[in-house]
Amino acid sequence: MREILFVAGEASGDLHAAGVAAAIRRREPDRPMAGIGGSRMRDAGVTLIEDVERMAVMGFVEVIRHVPRHWLLLRDLRQRLDRQQTGLITLIDYPGFNMRVAERARARGVPVLYYITPQVWAWGAGRLAKLSRLVTRAAVILPFEEPLLRQHGIDATFVGHPLLDRAKSMPDRHAARRALGLADDARVLALFPGSRAQEIARHLEDFVAVGRELQRRVPGLQVVVSVAPGIELDGSACPYPAVRGASFDVLRAADAAFCKSGTSTLEAAVAGCPLALGYRTNRVTYAIASRVVKVPWIGLVNVVAGRLVAPEFVQEQLVPVRVADALEPLLRDGDPRRRMLEDLAEVRSRLGSPGAADRVAEMAIGMAR
Repeated sequence: MREILFVAGEASGDLHAAGVAAAIRRREPDRPMAGIGGSRMRDAGVTLIEDVERMAVMGFVEVIRHVPRHWLLLRDLRQRLDRQQTGLITLIDYPGFNMRVAERARARGVPVLYYITPQVWAWGAGRLAKLSRLVTRAAVILPFEEPLLRQHGIDATFVGHPLLDRAKSMPDRHAARRALGLADDARVLALFPGSRAQEIARHLEDFVAVGRELQRRVPGLQVVVSVAPGIELDGSACPYPAVRGASFDVLRAADAAFCKSGTSTLEAAVAGCPLALGYRTNRVTYAIASRVVKVPWIGLVNVVAGRLVAPEFVQEQLVPVRVADALEPLLRDGDPRRRMLEDLAEVRSRLGSPGAADRVAEMAIGMAR
């Protein structure tokens, strides 16, 4: 029985790959699995080749510093593929590295399953031709991706968003507040400054300033910060309590949230928490991205909605007072909050149904056989 090889380049990919690996293990307990990932994949029975924590970077400028490590990893993967023990390679997100892995795999006749594909809808059609050449099957998590990829000859299947599996155990508002030590009648703002150290460094000051401005306007407002496991916040820079690895608890407890653009905005939609979103990156990275990105929004919640549901504050627009202006009405009962909750419910309905990991596992086992 040949191995299934996973490549997940960051913490979120580790989480999604672990779900698939666990589903494979339930179906085929003896199937060997190896890969690049983190502790969740290891716990799911995957033998790690490299720890994901050493790879998690983003942005054009930031990636340059990690090129030597990536080339060494590609060499190791090529040698592993040359031993002809791999029946399938499963790639999770992380396109800058994983597209090169796909090239190595296809050159050696190993089928490629891409789960959570590159955001070709944002970066233009250039990658679509390459995807169609390199990817055997694609498991996509946004509803509009399946028809787009199929139009370009890619065997794509919408499997639903993996967030919905995590949401099955999501607490109600009362339980979430009790778990976080928050009063039922408190007004609560949640801050999601990012899951990577470099994002925290760029966002924390502005996010904390938003919290302070809103505390000045809303008497008794409590603020909590959601951070990824392993991330430490400087207590002198952030006066608010940090909650690790429990984003749904934080969102269910909060009246509104200020989120870094990305998956946390979809988490807010699934949790039914009104939000605004912000993002700041390296100036060179932003200058390049602004020329090549093809969609008018940066937040996934707005991309899925197809319109501006949550206000966006990017780069120089990320001014704490302006963000507070957008969030203040969402912290209070009224029409702005009600309308956004309706819009977020629509976004959630577009994300499919739970069971993404099981669907991808079935695809992987069939391809590996």
